Amino acid sequence: MLVYPAAIFLSAFLLFQVQPLIAKFILPWFGGSAAVWSATLLFFQLVLLAGYFYAYIVIRYLKPGQQFWLHAGLLAISLATLPIIPSPLFKTTGDADPTPRILLLLAATVGLPYTLLSATSPLLQAWYVRAHPGAVPYRLFALSNLGSMLALLSYPTLVEPRMTLHSQAVAWSWGFAAFAVVCVLAAWRTKTGADPITRLEGAAAAAPALADKFLWIGLAACASILLLAVTSHLTQNVAPIPLLWVVPLSLYLISFILCFESDRLYPRWLFLPLLPVALGVFTWGISLYERNVPIKRLIPALCSALFVCSMVCHGELSRRRPHPSYLTQFYLMVSIGGALGGLFVAFLSPRLFRDYLELPVAMVGCAALITWVLWNQPSGEPRALWIRSMLALATLAFAGYLSYSAITKDRRYVRSVRNFYGILHVRDDEADDNGIPAERVLVHGTIDHGTQLKEDTKGRIATSYFGFTTGINRAIRGLRTERGPLRLGILGLGAGVTATLAKAGDTLHYYEINSLVPDVAWHQFGFLKGCPAQIRIFMGDARLVLEQLPSENLDFLAMDAFSSDAVPLHLLTREAFRLYARHLKSDGVLAVHISNRYLDLKPVVAKGMVEMGWKGLVIEDNGADQPYYTGTTWVVLSADEKLLGAKVFEGDSNSVIQPLLAKPGFAGWTDDFSNIVSIIK
Repeated sequence: MLVYPAAIFLSAFLLFQVQPLIAKFILPWFGGSAAVWSATLLFFQLVLLAGYFYAYIVIRYLKPGQQFWLHAGLLAISLATLPIIPSPLFKTTGDADPTPRILLLLAATVGLPYTLLSATSPLLQAWYVRAHPGAVPYRLFALSNLGSMLALLSYPTLVEPRMTLHSQAVAWSWGFAAFAVVCVLAAWRTKTGADPITRLEGAAAAAPALADKFLWIGLAACASILLLAVTSHLTQNVAPIPLLWVVPLSLYLISFILCFESDRLYPRWLFLPLLPVALGVFTWGISLYERNVPIKRLIPALCSALFVCSMVCHGELSRRRPHPSYLTQFYLMVSIGGALGGLFVAFLSPRLFRDYLELPVAMVGCAALITWVLWNQPSGEPRALWIRSMLALATLAFAGYLSYSAITKDRRYVRSVRNFYGILHVRDDEADDNGIPAERVLVHGTIDHGTQLKEDTKGRIATSYFGFTTGINRAIRGLRTERGPLRLGILGLGAGVTATLAKAGDTLHYYEINSLVPDVAWHQFGFLKGCPAQIRIFMGDARLVLEQLPSENLDFLAMDAFSSDAVPLHLLTREAFRLYARHLKSDGVLAVHISNRYLDLKPVVAKGMVEMGWKGLVIEDNGADQPYYTGTTWVVLSADEKLLGAKVFEGDSNSVIQPLLAKPGFAGWTDDFSNIVSIIK
C-alpha cells in the first residue's frame, strides 16, 4: 500500500529538487540572466507535458504487463544517463538567443530521467485505482505537490548552503536510482490484471466536454504565466538565484496541494472576493517595481497576489476534475496549459513585446477566465443578464486600464527593445528644479545604465556612475600619472559612458553579452562616436570570451556588468578573479562595481582579493559633486600597493575611502558553490 505514495512523493521531490540545481549549474554559461530560469522552467514544463502524454498513452493503449516492461525498461536506460552533470560543450560565446541551446542542453542532461519522473504521478495514480477499485486518487496528486514543495524549500535553505553543485548532482542521481527501484516495485504489483482502466470510460462516467478541456488548459496556463511573470519581476533587480525562484514556485505548489487535498480548502466565498484585491495588488506592484521601492515590500505584495490568483485558478481546476477514469487525460490538459504558459513567457514574449507585458496579460486572462467560470449557475443555467453584463464590463474595463497604462508608459521612451537578456529603454529627461540638466537615459529593467547630457554633443562628459570622484575614475587617473597610453577593458557596455575615461592613444575593449546594447549605445548615445581611443567590442558572455582570448595585457579592467540591478554571480567567483588576473599586467588594476540595493558584495570581492594576494580599497561616493552624478560603491584591487596609496585615493567631502577587509569565516564563491543568502542586506 505504501509503495504508491512513497514512489509518488520521492518522484515529486526529485522532480523539483533538480530544477534549481540544474538551472544554477548552467546559469554562468548563458550570461547569468534571469531569463535562464524562464527557459529552464519552459523545458521542465514541456517535459512534464511529455511525461503526462506518455502516461496517458501507456494507460490507454497498453495492457498492464506491457506497461510494466516498458516502464521498467525505460527506468533502466535512464540510469545509464547518470550523473546529471551538464557537458561544457554546450557553452557558447555567441550573443544570439540561447533558449534553443538551453533546451537542448537540458534534454541531453536530464531529459529521460525527468520525463519518467513527470509521468510518475498520473501513472501511479492509475495503477493505484486499478489495484484498489473505487479509490479516489486525487489526494495522491496533493501528496505529489507536497513532495515538490519540500524539495523547493529545502534547496536554498539546506542543500545550496552546504553542498557544491557537483555533490548535489551526484546525490540527486543516487536518489533517482532509489526512486527507480521503488517505482519498479509499484509497477510489479499491477503488472497483471484486467484491461487498462481507461477502457472502462464509457461505463464509469461521461467523457469531459471540449469546453471543459479548454477551461482546464486556460486555468493552468494562466497560473503558469503568473508564476513566471512574478519570478521575472523579482529576479531582475536582485539576482537570478534559487531563493527567488523557489518562493513564488512554492506558493504556486501550495495552492495545488490545498486545492487537490480537499474542496473545503478552497472556499470560494473567501478567494473569489480576494481575486479583485489580488489583481489590484499586482497593478500596484507593477508601479512599485518601476519606482524601485524596497524589495521587502515588493516581495510580499507580489507573492501574496500570486498565491490568491493561483488558489483561484487551481481551485476552479480542482472543482472541475473528472471521474478517475479520465485522470490521465485531465493531467495531460493541465500540463498542456503549463507548457503553453512557459512558451508564452520564455519564447514568445521577448519576440512579441517591447516591455514586460506578461503580467498584465496574465492578469486580464485571469479575470476573463473567472468571468467564464461564473457565467453560469452551478446547475448549468445562465446567470441573470445584469450579472453577466457586470462581469464582462468589469473585465473589459480592467483590460482597457492596463492597456492604457502600457501605451502611456511606452510613449515615455525614445526607443524600446527587448531580447533574451532583458529590455532596454531610452528616455529623454528635461532639466528639473534640482539643477539636473536635460539628459538622455538608458534604462535596463528599472535601473539607469548610463546618461548623456543633452549639452554634451561630443560625448566626452562623464556622468552617472563614472563621475570624477568615483572609484573607477580615480583608478584610471591614478594609472595615468605613472604610465602612457593605457590598455583598458570593461565588462559591460551600457550607454558607453566609460568611453569618456579613455584618451587618444588608449586601447579600449568592451565585453558585452547583449547584442542590442552596442546598437543602442551607437545610435542613441554619442560616447562611442566621440571617443578618441581605439575601441573594440567583443560580443558574448565576458567569462567565456576572456577564457578563449589570449592575454589582453590590460592596465585596467572594470567589472561593470549588471542585469537591471542584479550582478551576474559567475563574474565574482574565484575562477573569475583568476581569469581577470590572467588578462591584467602584473601591476594592473581591477575595479568592481558593487553598488546594490539588496546585496552586500564586499565580502565576496574581499575573499577573491585575499585568494589572489591583492590589496583593495572601497570607494563609496555620494555623487554630490555634480547634479548629474549618481552615488556609487566601487572596489579597486591591485597587487601594486604603491598605486593604491596614491594621492588620487584620498577621501574628500563626497567620498569615503577605506581598505577592503576580508570577513572572518566567509566562504568564498566558486563556480561550484555560492550562497547569496549570506550577503543579503
